[in-house]
Parts: sequence; C-alpha cells; structure tokens
Amino acid sequence: MRVPVFRLIAVALTLLAQGYLFARIRQAIRSSRRSDRFKSRAIWLVGAIISLLFALNGYILLRYFPWVDPPIAAQVGLFYPVAVWNFGSLFFALLVFLAELAGRLGRMAVRLARGPVTQHASDPVNPGRRRFLQAGVGGLAAAPMVLSGYGAASAATSYDVQELSLPFGRSLRVVQLTDIHAGIYMTREEMRRYADQVIALQPDLFVLTGEFISNSMSSLPGCVEEMARVRARYGIFATLGNHEHMFGRISKVQAIFRQHRIPLLNNAHQVLRTEQGPFAVAGIDDLRTGRPDLEATLRGLDPAIPTLLLSHPPEIFPRAAERGIPLTLAGHWHGGQIKLSLPGVELSVAHLRSPYPEGLYQINTSHLYVSRGIGTTFTPVRLNAPPEATLFRLT
Repeated sequence: MRVPVFRLIAVALTLLAQGYLFARIRQAIRSSRRSDRFKSRAIWLVGAIISLLFALNGYILLRYFPWVDPPIAAQVGLFYPVAVWNFGSLFFALLVFLAELAGRLGRMAVRLARGPVTQHASDPVNPGRRRFLQAGVGGLAAAPMVLSGYGAASAATSYDVQELSLPFGRSLRVVQLTDIHAGIYMTREEMRRYADQVIALQPDLFVLTGEFISNSMSSLPGCVEEMARVRARYGIFATLGNHEHMFGRISKVQAIFRQHRIPLLNNAHQVLRTEQGPFAVAGIDDLRTGRPDLEATLRGLDPAIPTLLLSHPPEIFPRAAERGIPLTLAGHWHGGQIKLSLPGVELSVAHLRSPYPEGLYQINTSHLYVSRGIGTTFTPVRLNAPPEATLFRLT
C-alpha cells in the first residue's frame, strides 16, 4: 500500500495542532485553583482522550478499519465524532494561536505607546473584562468544530443533481457518478440511495469514473453490486481511479466488475450502436498511479464516431481535445471538498493543485466536466462543495 504524501502531511499537521492544544489546556488546568491531585488527573485524562482520538483517526486514515458496513450508531457515536475533532482541531489550534499572538502583540503595543509611564503606574486588572474576552476567544475558536460537524452532516445527507446540456452528435441521457469512496463513511445504505437516484434519472448510459473504495477492497463488492442495480439502455461503464491502485489489486477489481457485468475500460473503448448512428465510450487508466495510454485507448477507433472519454483525473483533457474528443468526464478533486469562496476566486487544495478542480471547461469544440463526486477522503467533511450526481443531456 502506497500512502499519499498529502495524507502523511495532514496527519503530521494534525499531530502538531493537537499537541499545541494539549499544551494550552494543560496550562489552563495548572493555573486553576483546584487541588494538585485534581490537576494531575485532569491533565492525564485530557492527554489520554486526545491521544486516543488522534490514534483512531490515524488508523482509519492510513490503514484498513475492519468494519465493512458499520451501523448508524457506530457512525454517529464513534467514527464521525473522531473525524470532526481531528479535522476541526487543525483550525481550532490555528485560531487559538492567532488569538494568543494578537493578545501578546496588543499588550506589547500598549506598553510601547505608554512608554516609561508603565514603569510607575498600571491599570487595575478587570476580572469581568478578562472573563468576557476569554469567553469570546473560546467561542471563536470553537467555530471550526461547529463547521466541521456541519460539513460532516452535509456530506452524509445532502447532494446535488447537476444537469448540463452539451453538444455530442448523439442524443443521450448520461449520468455520471465518481469518487464513491466506499468505506466507513460511505456505507452500502448510502450507496443504495445514490443508485436509486440514478435509476430515477432514467439514463441511457451510466458511467463511473473511478475511486470506488476508500482504503480497503472489502467494500468494493457491495459498491459494485449497488451500482449494477442501475438499468441503462446502453449499459454501465467504468474506469479506474488512484485508490484502486493504491489500496487494491487490479486483477481482483477487474474480476468483481466482470462478476456484475460492468465493463471496466482500462485503456480501452467500446463502440455502441444507436438509431442515430454509433458512438464510443473510452476509458483510460489513472494518470498518476496507473499506466495510462491514450493511444491504446483510442486505437482502431474511427475519429468520425463521437467519443465519450472517461478519466479519473481531468488533466488528460488537453490531449483529449487535441484528438477531437467531444466530451471528457472526470472527477478526483471532489470540487476541493473544503472550499472557501471569495469574490472572483475559489480557494481549496484542489484549486491550488489543478487547473480543472470542478465544473465545465472547453477547448475549441471539446468539453470537459469535472464532477465533485459523492464520497470524501482524508476527512468525511465537505464545506461549500456538496456531493453531486450529474445528468448530461447530450445532443
């Protein structure tokens, strides 16, 4: 198993943040008026709780947690609280640090402004004002936990159906799902809900653009079985994502898809016949962890046939446009998953790392659509980037 560097960095930052928070909490306990025995036990308890939450989250993030389909009680009572704390603690620690830094700079500025007078006189301490400021800082610092909880609930319970009309040369209703990430934060019940939504959209073609699992192959059979419930006139087609390469065995992945009669297009294509004429569905292997080969994917395909290219990462688009492919569908970036929208700019890890983080793009007559997907990675939190199923009305 190859653990992405980004995940290791995230774990390291979380460890740093929680160490800082523990130091601040320990300082607050030691400065209280309680007995030494109480202080010692309280510090030990806080340290044990923080360590347990961090260790459990790290295990879930980096290793396989042996629970294929946890019940809602385990999610609400165990997994989501752990995730909310560990994600929220990053920004919790940052705000506490900034508040502490601002306080120190403010006091320094006051002393400098007063000059030598401060050596002879000082204002009396106002306990009420100090408690008020501390409560305000505490409330502000707790905001990331509230947002993290909201983002986890939103990711698990709400999603959009995006609808787009695009030229293609054939009249088709195509539905795309991507980045399912089956695991403890995407249970079979949730996948069934998404499959039911796709069925309600009555697609002519249903496509899946990779990352079916989170960090274990044990969740893949249930995922594929739920997706196979969809009935589409021209079938279901899938392509691989990076998680299948990192956490699975490709031969086993292919066998599971064959078992459920879903063609897995890995540097391959298939021509489909319609009353309006043929069109092709092509799929390329993951650009980062697989062995992508666009030439092999399109080999033997008549350029006059409209082709729908499936690729997990969207960065294949310029090459696809050079080949005149009218439509490429991708995912991978989750729309940023946690995104800050400012006037004229969207900020997220995805928006910093890729020119195609989400949405619709065009080069000449070729289009690319990058879906936000339905699952999550690193944390089950989505903020300002809701999950989506996408319906394309092609003409």
